Amino acid sequence: MAGLQPPRGTHDLIGETMRRHHHVVETARQVFKTYGFEEWSTPVFEDTKVFSRTLGETSDVVSKEMYSFEDRGGESLTLRPENTASICRALVSNGLTQTLPQKVFYHGPMFRYERPQKGRYRQFHQIGAELLGADGPLRDAEIITMAYDVLKGLGLEEHVVLELNTLGDIASRQAWRDALVEYFKQHVDKLSDESKLRLEVNPLRILDSKSEQDRALLNDAPKFADYLNDESRKFWDDLRGYLDAFGVKFVENPRIVRGLDYYSHTAFEFVTTKLGAQGTVLAGGRYEGLVEQMGGPSVPAIGWAAGIERLALLLDQIPEEPAGIAIVPMGDSALVKGASIARMLRSAGLNVEIETRGNMKKRMERVVKSGASHAIVLGDEEIEREIVQLRDLKVRDQKEISIHHLVSALREAV
Repeated sequence: MAGLQPPRGTHDLIGETMRRHHHVVETARQVFKTYGFEEWSTPVFEDTKVFSRTLGETSDVVSKEMYSFEDRGGESLTLRPENTASICRALVSNGLTQTLPQKVFYHGPMFRYERPQKGRYRQFHQIGAELLGADGPLRDAEIITMAYDVLKGLGLEEHVVLELNTLGDIASRQAWRDALVEYFKQHVDKLSDESKLRLEVNPLRILDSKSEQDRALLNDAPKFADYLNDESRKFWDDLRGYLDAFGVKFVENPRIVRGLDYYSHTAFEFVTTKLGAQGTVLAGGRYEGLVEQMGGPSVPAIGWAAGIERLALLLDQIPEEPAGIAIVPMGDSALVKGASIARMLRSAGLNVEIETRGNMKKRMERVVKSGASHAIVLGDEEIEREIVQLRDLKVRDQKEISIHHLVSALREAV
């Protein structure tokens, strides 16, 4: 009988995979701290309304990809497909809308029912950041720069390009929306069935369509740049100026759109071709009204998210794990003393293994194979003299060290 396997679209994080995952998270965490961001963690499942309200009932995520279920109390719950809505919900639930801005970062698993492919899973992991309650183009440029610094910290700055677009303010967006509706109505017979429905409910969702017939229509659709008002143009100019000041290069891409009404002004993506075809590895934008949909006041915000699996695939290498220290006790008394020494060294923050199997030769073979930097050898004579034999396995040197000075000797050596 075949052994049980993880569900389709999920994977175990073990060994090298887990080390890469951990490196992405820890690198991001260090960058977030330099910008004054605080880590939040929200439940992996929420009331379904948290996502159906914010993502839109007609979106692909809500209509096709969410893992929703009814619990034993009859409540409709959903495994989170993304975390921005959860962070906004947490802001309101915890009464933090009066203490703004809130600088938040997160990491953890998300869930979407979609076709699994390389670097894309049904349970996947994201890192992300949300700046809640901070207005203006300087803050947008700052959070984009923070995203760039995370990618730079991972050694990916040469492999990604920042693409940038403006979505304007609500007035500009409404004027463009009206023009789009008029355009799509003139070509309704060429729209996919799904986009015909979206035209009535949320026409901006047509911009996110993956249908070839819909994509063909977009080439001649009204361009948003023609509908920007003076205030939106100034925001756009200032944003680009601040990015220049931060030293972050970008290219303008008017095709970066967001199909939901609450997005405004800044939209951006970091894209790469390192995984083959061009793919987005990190994306974000400014949004208004999301906190309101959770029952809070109007709070301007900007955020971004990145897939940890995709970032991990891009890494050329990760820092090596610190080499461990092996204790090789010979005899029952030495085994007891070795346990005491292991406790002392671990309390000092050192990575320690106790090797107990086989004769001395076999034990040392395993120690060398493990990649340990040092071996601590002790027997009855060493116990009596309160010393150990400390072997440096890299240079094949050995010397006697008193147990009292062992921690300081190893710290200096390691």
